[in-house]
Amino acid sequence: MQQLIETITQLYTKWAGKAPAEVAVLPQAGSERRYFRLTSEDGRSVIGTHGANVRENETFAYFAEQFYAKGIPVPALLQVSDDFTAYLQEDFGERSLLEVLEEEGYSDRAYGLFRESLRQLATLQVRGDQGLDYSRCLTNREFGKQAILADLLYFKYYFLDALREPYDKQCLIDDFEALANYLTHTEYRFFLYRDFQSRNILVRENDAVGFIDFQGGMKGAPQYDVASLLWQAKAALPAEWKDRLLEDYLDAFEALQPTPPDRAIFRSQYHGYVLIRLLQVLGAYGFRGLFERKAHFLTSIPLALHNLRDFLDQSSLGIVLPEFRRVLELCISDKVISQFTPMQAGEDTPLVVKVCSFSYKKGYPADESGTGGGFVFDCRGILNPGRFDEYKEIHGRDRAVMEFLEQRTKMPEFLNSVFDLVDISVEDYIRRGFESLSVSFGCTGGQHRSVYAADALARHLRNKYKVNVELCHTVQEAKQWKNRRET
Repeated sequence: MQQLIETITQLYTKWAGKAPAEVAVLPQAGSERRYFRLTSEDGRSVIGTHGANVRENETFAYFAEQFYAKGIPVPALLQVSDDFTAYLQEDFGERSLLEVLEEEGYSDRAYGLFRESLRQLATLQVRGDQGLDYSRCLTNREFGKQAILADLLYFKYYFLDALREPYDKQCLIDDFEALANYLTHTEYRFFLYRDFQSRNILVRENDAVGFIDFQGGMKGAPQYDVASLLWQAKAALPAEWKDRLLEDYLDAFEALQPTPPDRAIFRSQYHGYVLIRLLQVLGAYGFRGLFERKAHFLTSIPLALHNLRDFLDQSSLGIVLPEFRRVLELCISDKVISQFTPMQAGEDTPLVVKVCSFSYKKGYPADESGTGGGFVFDCRGILNPGRFDEYKEIHGRDRAVMEFLEQRTKMPEFLNSVFDLVDISVEDYIRRGFESLSVSFGCTGGQHRSVYAADALARHLRNKYKVNVELCHTVQEAKQWKNRRET
């Protein structure tokens, strides 16, 4: 990580003429790219990106320059390294449309931001398509039959087959082929963003919106992008919003066309692309959650299944696909949804999970439950922030330490394994009516790694199981008690 910081800092210095006053490591998203916010002495900031995939970086740079020149709200590209592994771009801030929705709910302002996002999307799709060299695309030049089949097979291999339920594989492949043929004959083809979701839409000053992470774009049906935004499981937009926003989008899309589109045909194919997008997301959640064992994606699977159920209850594809329909009904069955929905504590659940951090130098936390047992996890295999001067006097709840552990160590992988183990006991203890479970995290000083890990587990258990958690940080609490006594 330090080498990446130095590379980005050198690139910034080359662009600005002097080194940044501050370099902050930003959270990593789903890709292997790493992001940094570099701030000057007067407080102005830019975003630095480092990625080993040179072709991906070249594609992003080409798209960004093309779209920015046409007045489309994408970040200005400021500087690119000679080897194309790093680049600087305009900073659009860090507040996404999804965050606004989560903070404000289904407010008039949130609706207006979604409507503006769709208006700008239509501009990106139509005007961005003009004169664009699609040979510069990262993978496929076009979201056609092969790309549609790839999304359907992604769902099949990484989610459906993981259910281990019987189905007619050849009939399903035949139905995939029929659906891909049906959707390939779309009336409209423009620039396809490919991952147009509210996390990739940033809310700027005066409620302007900006788009990021469009390097996966290609030529394709515009309906796919609209489906990606309106049917994002995490956003869970009301049906009335989806209907109105689709019409808002069509108004903007129509204004950019020489002849008005046939809205009935557009909507019919839109439903097909909604399904493709929902299944692609399920495949991604299956791969990240069931195969890579990342807890966040596992907990997202029930949301995606309920989203798929809502769609199938409301929409018709206009094409008969019997085995495909049977498989989809299996996926949205109560049996499958309950398989991925964690057991949750109720008001009468007696279980209390005590989560503690401690220092191995000062000894293990005392067991006050009288039941014994529980888990003790050793965090000393994780790189210690306390080795670095800037972190020695702060602890695992300070933002700088949290970012260090998240971005520069294997703490995320460590915690995913911890969650897998502890979840088994929590579910069993809730089911059997047990009253107590203890989980402790130890590190050298009980100040950085163990504090962060204990907080993370407590948050995970409360969010996933709604269980009562008692959190204690033995070293930090001892320091606070000592300070109170001295004053």
